[in-house]
This record gives sequence, structure tokens and C-alpha cells, in this order.
Amino acid sequence: MILTTGRLWQKGEHHMNSLNKIESEKYISLETYRKNNQPVKTPVLFVIKDNLIYVVTGDKTGKVKRLRNNLQVKFALCTIKGKVTGEWVSGTAKILTEEETKEAVKWRGKKYGFFWKIASSLDRKKGKFFAFSIKIIEEEKK
Repeated sequence: MILTTGRLWQKGEHHMNSLNKIESEKYISLETYRKNNQPVKTPVLFVIKDNLIYVVTGDKTGKVKRLRNNLQVKFALCTIKGKVTGEWVSGTAKILTEEETKEAVKWRGKKYGFFWKIASSLDRKKGKFFAFSIKIIEEEKK
């Protein structure tokens, strides 16, 4: 059984169904970790595909530097300003290949439409596109 409860999912619910529930939301707060394990929270746009969460950003951002050192992450639903509105969930990030990144950019464009064009221009100022997926870590009840 899954330990996480609250807005993202209820006890005993499968993550796939829960991811479908949050698919229409716009932002998650992404928690990545510095080398000294200090957490850093950043609101990001996301897309859900094939039971994974995908995030596209610029390759010169701090979150990318932190992910290259530590692929463990946490995320929660949040507002555009990063105010957390959901429960924190643990996950493992996987850095995508150039081809996978192109696909993730397309998916983001489909989900966010015009808003995506604005976000893309901001990301472009932070380097070329960089994408990663997040797989949820399921915690078992003890």
C-alpha cells in the first residue's frame, strides 16, 4: 500500500490513476538537492506521459546542475509562485536523450499552447532545452 495521502492520491490508489488526476494541473514544485543535501524548491511546468512526469527546462539552470549530481527528487502540486497545494511525493529523475527531449518539448507545447511559447522563450535564455522524467518511488507500509 502507498503511504502518500492527500490531494495527489488516496491510500491504496495506484500512481497511474493518480497521475491522470493531476494531469490537468499546471505546476509542480520540484525539490532538488545541492551537493550538501540542502533542498531547493522550484515551480515547474510538467507533462504526464506513460506513467511518468516530464519536465523541460534550460540546460544552464540550477536544477539541471543539481540533478546531474543527485537524481533523487520530490514534487508536489503548487501555484505559479511555488506555494505548495498538494502532498510531497518522492521520485527518481532520469535525464533524457536529445531525441527524448524533442518529444518532451512537443508534449509540453500540446499541453500548454500559447503559454508554452512564453515559457519556451524564457527557457531559451537559460540555454538549450534539457528534459528529464520523474518516476514515482512507491513506499510500502511497514
